[in-house]
Amino acid sequence: MWGGARIGVVGATGAVGTVTIDLLAAHGFSDVRLFASTRSAGRRLGETVVEEATPEALSRGDIDLFLFSVGTGASRELVPHAAASGAIVIDKSSAYRLQDGIPLVVPEVNAARAFGNGPIIANPNCCTIPLTCVLKPLHEEAGLVRVRVATYQSVSGAGAQAMDRLARESAGEHDLRMDWEFDGEEFDEESKLRAETRKIMELPLLPLQASCVRVPVMVGHAEVVWIETEAELSPARARALLAAAPSIRLEEFPTPGRATGIDEVLVGRIRSDPTVERGLALMLASDNLRKGAALNAIQIAELVLSGATPTTAQIGRAAVALAPGV
Repeated sequence: MWGGARIGVVGATGAVGTVTIDLLAAHGFSDVRLFASTRSAGRRLGETVVEEATPEALSRGDIDLFLFSVGTGASRELVPHAAASGAIVIDKSSAYRLQDGIPLVVPEVNAARAFGNGPIIANPNCCTIPLTCVLKPLHEEAGLVRVRVATYQSVSGAGAQAMDRLARESAGEHDLRMDWEFDGEEFDEESKLRAETRKIMELPLLPLQASCVRVPVMVGHAEVVWIETEAELSPARARALLAAAPSIRLEEFPTPGRATGIDEVLVGRIRSDPTVERGLALMLASDNLRKGAALNAIQIAELVLSGATPTTAQIGRAAVALAPGV
């Protein structure tokens, strides 16, 4: 499908990297090289040997597009070398998301931003992606006044080691965790969710309050969202808008378990919020390793490699058509 596009996956042995490899194959990418840290270099994933991700290896100019799934520090060190080679770089860390001049892209929301801004494109936070997919059609219809969101994020968002730790724990050891950096007022996950949503939606003054916790769930993030709108928006109309939106599936009661392994964002419990004049409340759930990370990056790759901005409806249809097992 994508001809001779040469793809490099950096962080190939991590939780998101392994999902990225599977999705690349499902989406028709056949020329894929794998890179990881010194510790993982030399491992074989399928028939491919993992190479060490060094500045020299990433700057040779023999890769057309890199998908980075590493920590912020590693991205800051390695992404400039990959970009200097002439490749497009899609980075899933927080290193470049809020940097001026670097686009932060959710294809269903702001696909055009993927073009004409240089070689680096940032992939948003795993809760920001599904949230903006849901907010976009509601904002276009009625205008957002205020957003409040509580997120319940699975341990896979903290990486493979956190998943291993949860697998070893007894049920009695499971607990809510807040394992993000605390700046004295809030957790960085909450500030990232606010700032990234504003940038993607191009609403720099949008009032958005977030509360984020880590929960003892292996895969799948859930969010409870309260919105206020400028114009009246009934629950029935909101359901109709979301049913027609790309990459969204209506579900009576979205849960991480139902979202795991699928590429769509599940949305449900859409109801009026009687505490404000024009308010709605809803729930969403998504697979944070797929649409929350790997799939979104691959959709960006498909955009830039195609050279043309598709409609959001085309993006949604393609995601469903190419999703394995759906």
